[in-house]
Amino acid sequence: MKTILTTLACSISLALSCATTAHAQEYKERTIRFGHLVNKDHPISAGVRKFAELVEKGSGGKIKVKEFPSAQLGAEQQQQAALQGGTQDMTVGATSAAVGVVKELGLLDFPFLFATEQQADQLMDGPVGRKLLDRFESKGTIGLVYWDNLFRNVTNSRHPVKTVADLAGLKIRVQQSPIYLGVFKELGTNPVPMSFAELFTALETRTVDAQETPYPLIYSNRFYEVQKYLAVTRHSYSALVVQFSKKVWDGMSPVEQKLIRESMTAARDYQRVVSREEDVKSFAGLKAKGMEVTTFSEAEREKMKATAKPAVDRLLGEYDPALVKEFMAEVARVTR
Repeated sequence: MKTILTTLACSISLALSCATTAHAQEYKERTIRFGHLVNKDHPISAGVRKFAELVEKGSGGKIKVKEFPSAQLGAEQQQQAALQGGTQDMTVGATSAAVGVVKELGLLDFPFLFATEQQADQLMDGPVGRKLLDRFESKGTIGLVYWDNLFRNVTNSRHPVKTVADLAGLKIRVQQSPIYLGVFKELGTNPVPMSFAELFTALETRTVDAQETPYPLIYSNRFYEVQKYLAVTRHSYSALVVQFSKKVWDGMSPVEQKLIRESMTAARDYQRVVSREEDVKSFAGLKAKGMEVTTFSEAEREKMKATAKPAVDRLLGEYDPALVKEFMAEVARVTR
């Protein structure tokens, strides 16, 4: 893993040093405000810091990036509105939080699309993923890249979850997305859409019994303090989308825009490596903190998929059929 990160760092450094020499005079002094919802122990923050390092180096120190973690700039909807209004420069968040801006991004939220993170990378870095990102521009932001947020798993404070039947009746926080709401209703739970910024308090006060997020989010936000049971379901791959305010972007020079794109692509690759390394560490950490772990068998995961299918089919029907066909063909290609 260290070798991968070292090689990545060397390649990035060489490319950006050339850009700095050629275009230093074309960068204006500015500070980019980059907000997100999680704390600095999470791989998202590692990605932001790497991006900041690359941009500052590539601009000869003229462009700096200031990170605002832990929802300091507000919850998802507030940061999205600030981006569109030009009062915030950048954000990174779950695709499900951005479906109110680009509905078609919800295709990435459907469960059981991918078996591995690498399959998801192929789709998101390919033409279909790019097509979805391009739809942000007409909504007031620039969709740059996708970051990794790993596979989602269920935790709760009531009882061990070994089967789909064990999910029944759990009051579970879900992302503010019609897909998560519909799928978890179909699974027999009582889903409650809620901002991530409100989640720890809701778990602590038992406003909700359960939640479903990847291991690093569970660990870095100390959900193990208020959740006893972890079910390894891997029911959905969770992507993050990085956006830039179009109002701010349009005021930047082509050279500055190029630096932002190149630095973000490099930061994406770095963030994915860090995220997947942290996935392993966080899972071990959750067990060490005393969480009781159960793992869905492959047969139980197939049952979960079959149980959710009516909701999946109904929700897919709300999208443009041609886009769904193209999307599913790409899913089939990367997973075969």
